[in-house]
Amino acid sequence: MAAQLLNRLGQVGVGLAVGGAVINSALFNVDGGHRAVIFDRFAGIKKEVVGEGTHFMIPWVQKPIIYDIRARPKNVPTITGSKDLQNVNITLRILFRPDPPALPNIYTTLGQDYDDRVLPSITNEVLKAVVAEFDAGELITQRETLSKRVQEELITRAGQFGLILDDISITHLTFGREFTVAVELKQVAQQDAEKARYLVEKAEQVKIASIIQAEGDTEAADLLAQAFAKAGEGLVELRRIETAEDIATHLAASRNVVYLPSGQQTLLALPQ
Repeated sequence: MAAQLLNRLGQVGVGLAVGGAVINSALFNVDGGHRAVIFDRFAGIKKEVVGEGTHFMIPWVQKPIIYDIRARPKNVPTITGSKDLQNVNITLRILFRPDPPALPNIYTTLGQDYDDRVLPSITNEVLKAVVAEFDAGELITQRETLSKRVQEELITRAGQFGLILDDISITHLTFGREFTVAVELKQVAQQDAEKARYLVEKAEQVKIASIIQAEGDTEAADLLAQAFAKAGEGLVELRRIETAEDIATHLAASRNVVYLPSGQQTLLALPQ
């Protein structure tokens, strides 16, 4: 009796274990920020997209393919040419995510590595087309316009593959060595031109100052000639007295000058 009971319990346990394994294999989880596409061995990829949570499937017949639908960044470097045939190195930072309703088609046509298959190719295509409309100088001065054009074209192009681009930014923009050297030479030439312009203006100012000074000297000479004609030697004597007063004033203010009485050659009068 006990043996039969133990045998029955063993059978029940085996049945429960098998049933639990079957049920467990028939369940799958979709985490937050993810979606699932169901592959059916008989019907192929189903059009319905499975949302978050725990779901049932037919073991062995069906298989879930999980996709992350959260935004992810990707840097795409590109080498292209400008309108004036300058080499341009550009790196775009793209924040992308798949469009959930388009996941069945994405899996069918692109697979799970859709970002590596699509983004580099369409980024190169768009950048080569847009950058070719600007010359090297405009790429620097009109960077905002360039970024807007690239964003519009790239969003439209990515939408054809079921991708949503939340943000596109130019993180790196450089030119070839030849252009860099040309820019440096242009800056040096501009500085030399500014220096030359300054020297020319300085020479013009010196010339004008010399002319003004010469005109002033001429007027002064005319005034002196008129004064001599009227006053004769009296003007010369007046200038001599004024000069003597200026010299006496300066000597009086100096500590190194000593006044001696008339006829005395030393500070102390020595007895004769």
